[in-house]
Amino acid sequence: MRVLGLLVAVAAFAADDSFVLRNVTIHPVTSASIPNGTLVVTDGKIAAFGARVAAPKSAKVIDGKGQHVYPGLIDSASNIGMAEVSSVRETSDLVELGDFNPQLRAVVAINPSSDHIPVTRGNGITTSLIYPGGGIIGGQAALVHLDGWTWEEMAIERNVTMQMRMPTLTTGTFSSTFGAGRRPFAETKRRYEERLKLLSDFFEQARAYQRRKAAGGAGFVLDRRLDAMLPILEGKASLMIFAPRERAVKDALAFGAKENVKIVLAGVREAGAAVKEIAEKRIPVILGETLELPLEEDSPYDSAFTLPAELHKAGVTFAFGTFSVQFARNLPFQAANAVAFGLPYEEALRAVTINAAKIWGVDSRIGSIEAGKWADLILTDGDPLEARSQVKQMWIQGRPVSLETRHTKLYDQFGKRPN
Repeated sequence: MRVLGLLVAVAAFAADDSFVLRNVTIHPVTSASIPNGTLVVTDGKIAAFGARVAAPKSAKVIDGKGQHVYPGLIDSASNIGMAEVSSVRETSDLVELGDFNPQLRAVVAINPSSDHIPVTRGNGITTSLIYPGGGIIGGQAALVHLDGWTWEEMAIERNVTMQMRMPTLTTGTFSSTFGAGRRPFAETKRRYEERLKLLSDFFEQARAYQRRKAAGGAGFVLDRRLDAMLPILEGKASLMIFAPRERAVKDALAFGAKENVKIVLAGVREAGAAVKEIAEKRIPVILGETLELPLEEDSPYDSAFTLPAELHKAGVTFAFGTFSVQFARNLPFQAANAVAFGLPYEEALRAVTINAAKIWGVDSRIGSIEAGKWADLILTDGDPLEARSQVKQMWIQGRPVSLETRHTKLYDQFGKRPN
């Protein structure tokens, strides 16, 4: 009887991630949209889709008449699951002490029960890159599904890139007591050069360790911090370098060439003349908020709005990241803002789907609607980049995911309040 019960349970689980969507407009992202189409999901993967696709017998059929199906959106940089209430230190696990912590893994710090996760899913986001903070090298970032009981269930890639912050030459300071201020340039330059040297010295130590490990011998001692750098030095993983300003972007490009490592530029706010070099070297870029004030008082007011279109015209592959926790839900609207300032709509949608998947090396599994890929799907009543569109249903690896959030619970609760 126990064996029979187990078989029934397995069969029920298998059936839960197999279904057919009918009468929907399918938006594959990598090919033309298909009106009034059918999409078949089997064992959590997309089996077939098109205008004339036969549904398997006894398959669960969902009629989505008048609705649209898109691949789940991908946030290419967030801290979701690593912090809950910013003012309560015990709920935040974002930053570690020390300048160099490549051995730290963001994935193990994720709280799968975070209230921010369902709120983010509510806007169509099924996947996020979670990165650690602090120091110059903060640790290993992970690509995760926004669903699962444990971080092991959520993880797509446990170490998809290494987070690094490029030292910057900025004189501006801010204090909650004294407000904005300026640091003397000589002091700023000295601090900048010191941190660049620290970074260079650390990479030298890592390469020396790499040679010692390759040589082996009785005297070799494992160093977890330096050992975590080996995938970077061997070209198996990338460095996601935070470089907001043009100067930092140029420094990051020079650093990547000097150390012969793969880099991804992140949090770029201004690129200037470096755009041409970024394009020539085929360096991917993760853009942040488009609805931002310029970095400098004399910069164009719309510099953040127009940067995505500028990168697209130059042929740069880019994606969007929220670099946030509570505002991770705003990912689709970042892309939409860029459309209003010259970015073609198709490219905006690609930047939160297939482009992100390509940058992180998982485009064979997610990022578009194609046969054989995981069924990470959202069913909407309109364009997911539009604020007024609603996500009606969501599936991650073919499993239906609840769209209930703290917000919807409170809405329902107070909607029933007697007058």
